[in-house]
Amino acid sequence: MAAKATIYKASLNIADMDRNYYAEHNFTLAKHPSENDLRLMVRLAAFILNADEKLLFSKGISQDDEPDLWQKALDGEIKLWIDLGQPDEKRIRKACGRSEKVIIYTYQEGSASAWWKQVGKSLERFKNLSVVYLNIEGEIELLAQRTMSLQCNISDYELTIIDNENSVIVKEERYK
Repeated sequence: MAAKATIYKASLNIADMDRNYYAEHNFTLAKHPSENDLRLMVRLAAFILNADEKLLFSKGISQDDEPDLWQKALDGEIKLWIDLGQPDEKRIRKACGRSEKVIIYTYQEGSASAWWKQVGKSLERFKNLSVVYLNIEGEIELLAQRTMSLQCNISDYELTIIDNENSVIVKEERYK
């Protein structure tokens, strides 16, 4: 019998001063059995950094042909494709061909820079691709609770996530 996803409820109060976006988002997240708390919270941070009423979590880890998050137009065209980690060049090429804009958020300190050194040159040709390293200051995993109520403030490309007991700062370092 296969292990089932763990369900999380998140209430996000987002104040993004960089984009003048202020909204509250409430949703249910499924944490895949192979996903750890760090990756779950990075998915949430990626949502916060790109928050929009039309941005959705996809099936992600369990589907090879879908990103972690995406935003689609009414006609089904993919406007924004967001992947996490260090995808291979074939996946990135496919994403860039299918979507108007692609963002890859990488977050594991040592392996992120090694991955970028390996693939960076070959990705320069994709004009609709952004690659961003998320430098996380604090224990973001501590924010992962089955029911989360988070205050999220963004200013000068710096995200601060706060719950009742903890706060974490996520800084964006643009590779591309």
